[in-house]
Amino acid sequence: MYSQFFVRVAVSTAFLSAVADRLGFWGAPGTSYVSWGNWDNFVAYSNTLNFFVPISFGNILAIGATLLEVILAILLLIGYKLRFSALIAGILLISFAMVMTLSLGIKSTFDYSVWVGAAACFLLRTADNFPISIDRYIELRKK
Repeated sequence: MYSQFFVRVAVSTAFLSAVADRLGFWGAPGTSYVSWGNWDNFVAYSNTLNFFVPISFGNILAIGATLLEVILAILLLIGYKLRFSALIAGILLISFAMVMTLSLGIKSTFDYSVWVGAAACFLLRTADNFPISIDRYIELRKK
């Protein structure tokens, strides 16, 4: 029961931490343990990963990834539509892993634990029930 809640919190905080980094909440660029430090650096990184699309789409892809990460983090944290949210989060992380591998090499995916996060999401999708969740609350209200 608590293990799947822990997985939800872990994946959610990973998503939210990455978003906080790209918005500068963890510190300025060059600060210890800060990957991007601002939006412009994140878009440049995103463009590096997405080398196969025109650079004019860079901001759109960066915004899309950021919105997905925030929405999925919230859904996983509150426990709403968990199986679907976990599936989409897993697909998003597999997508990140694939483009990171193609553009930066496989080691980058290990450094950011992208495969672990994706596996956690897919494992979460297989849970039979979610006792600490809005989904469970809704289920109980129907009875």
